[in-house]
Amino acid sequence: MKNTTGMNKSRSASTAATNVSTEISKTCITAVGIVAGIIGCWAIASMIAGVINSGGPIDLATSLFRAING
Repeated sequence: MKNTTGMNKSRSASTAATNVSTEISKTCITAVGIVAGIIGCWAIASMIAGVINSGGPIDLATSLFRAING
């Protein structure tokens, strides 16, 4: 009996296809989250500046109601 070595040729194909619309959605959601975070930080900084400039949180609320009522 002869022992012969043969070449085993096998091919593998990647079946993991990424959906383009899914990747675009992920990117858009990330961008919206980043923009919302930036706006939130700006709003907090504005509120802190308003409290400092008005003299305290009570004075800020008083000034707000005075501005609304005229």
